[in-house]
Amino acid sequence: MANYDDLKLAVESLSGGKNTVLFDDLGMPSIMVVVPKFKISDVIDGGPQNTHYAFIVNAVEKDSINISKYQNIVVNGRAYSLPFKDPAVYTTFDQAKSYCEAKGAGWHLMTNAEWAAIALWCKKNGFMPRGNNQYGSDVSAAYEKGVQTYFDSGAGKTGRVATGSGPASWAHDGTNNGIFDLNGNVWEWVGGLRLNKGEIQIIPDNNAAAGVNQSDTSTLWKAILQDGSLVDPGTAGTLKYDNSVAGDATQTDHKVGGNIQLNNAVTNPMYTGDASTNPYYGQNYQTFESIAAASGITVPTLLKALGLFPVDTSCGGDYIYVRNYGERLPLRGGHWSIGSGAGVFALHLSHARSTSNNNIGFRSAFVSL
Repeated sequence: MANYDDLKLAVESLSGGKNTVLFDDLGMPSIMVVVPKFKISDVIDGGPQNTHYAFIVNAVEKDSINISKYQNIVVNGRAYSLPFKDPAVYTTFDQAKSYCEAKGAGWHLMTNAEWAAIALWCKKNGFMPRGNNQYGSDVSAAYEKGVQTYFDSGAGKTGRVATGSGPASWAHDGTNNGIFDLNGNVWEWVGGLRLNKGEIQIIPDNNAAAGVNQSDTSTLWKAILQDGSLVDPGTAGTLKYDNSVAGDATQTDHKVGGNIQLNNAVTNPMYTGDASTNPYYGQNYQTFESIAAASGITVPTLLKALGLFPVDTSCGGDYIYVRNYGERLPLRGGHWSIGSGAGVFALHLSHARSTSNNNIGFRSAFVSL
């Protein structure tokens, strides 16, 4: 522990308190970035003066949240944020959640509310981080590279790179004190959000940070009305991701065409067959910033604050992927071959919670409960 305490002192001193080392209930360290509380109006022009949802847990405002500086590794069933490691992959949503919560009270799978808060902060502060989205480098800056930890044999190029091994431009604030690899490397599961039969459902505020039930049958999921109020799933008129053209019954993974749009009904499911097993058939994808609302639909600030609807038409060209049938759990950030579609606003709502792949990982976060 003495050595770890020295590590904590060194990290805090070198970062000016912007980074810290937090210990789990076994006394094992993770390097974290301290994110101070801010208001919605601080990151969304014209937004309300209310504290951003990421800093409200069980109706209590938090002065800060602590986000893993690095995509996590897993040691003895626990998640850790450490530099120059090959990030953990082949994790399902529920496994990722378990690895984080195994560390003790306050530890949790980074939530969508937390991710969205950081993405909006990046945009508002004029810095959109680059990363490993083009086989070991950034698509817009090929000279920026990370240290290879996994070779993509299919492409014959670099796949994953070591956590935090890229330049400072791969951190959320453009400095070595920031959160690394939010753009690319591996997709990251986030908690507190799901798409169920196209209906957008959330765990209110940042209550998902409290280690709550996020199973498919949890009663904590809430749907959203056009005025931003939260109601039980299945309530008439809740907000959903619809498609502008009809889907089909073709049983292959394919793009159905048209445009993803926000609506209060699913008029065009992207797969029209039996979707009870969450199949991977029709989907749609486009730049996040190009999503529009269907005629007559009002977009509540809540959706913008949670990174589910663009605040304007300049969100870095990051992509959103949607299957509006079955249950879909969120992935954020992109991976090593997404190119310009990766980034802090990238959102994948096409996968079942059981998905496991070599390009899907996660990161833990901590909040004092």
